Amino acid sequence: MTICFLSQNKLAANGKIKLEKKKCVQFNMLHMILFIVGTSPSGAHLQPWMFVVIQDKDIKSLIRQIVEDEEHLNYQKRMGVQWVNDLKQLKTSWQKPYIETAPYLILVFEQVYGTRTDGSKQNHYYSRISTSIACGILLTALQNVGLCTVTSTPLNAGPAIRKLVERPSNEKLLLLLPIGYPADNAMVPVLQRKPLNDIMIVI
Repeated sequence: MTICFLSQNKLAANGKIKLEKKKCVQFNMLHMILFIVGTSPSGAHLQPWMFVVIQDKDIKSLIRQIVEDEEHLNYQKRMGVQWVNDLKQLKTSWQKPYIETAPYLILVFEQVYGTRTDGSKQNHYYSRISTSIACGILLTALQNVGLCTVTSTPLNAGPAIRKLVERPSNEKLLLLLPIGYPADNAMVPVLQRKPLNDIMIVI
């Protein structure tokens, strides 16, 4: 069985990303996946991550509003002409309906530092790299059970989302992952990948 990631280039016929509403995603499946992800290696084994699973419809709606407000500014002002042009082949826009369509959202937070049991600060080493490795395992695990996601990096929306879900100031939003099954009419455009010789050398 071949499963494709639902990334920003997995599109429905109307150019919008769609996740299947009818097919229920079992929460115990996400529980198992995140348990596995928690075994990821990390700097000094300090596990500098937090995965916030959102299933509440009202919270998803508020997150969509936060993201779209920021993304509209990104596309209109912040990203620049070149960046916007580079995204045209993927048919993305500032509108993110999949945030509400997905049965679950996983917010991946990087813990820049931690807190010991006595309340003192615990330095985290390579927290961004460690959390990114865990995200790679998460994406692979989701694919392995047939689920799809959009690897969304909500530029400038992180602080507001962190406040909304009441996470502490030592955490930074790294990824927003809507989780679900692809819609029946979802299509994947043909995108050229670099050949192996362009991404690997042997010394």
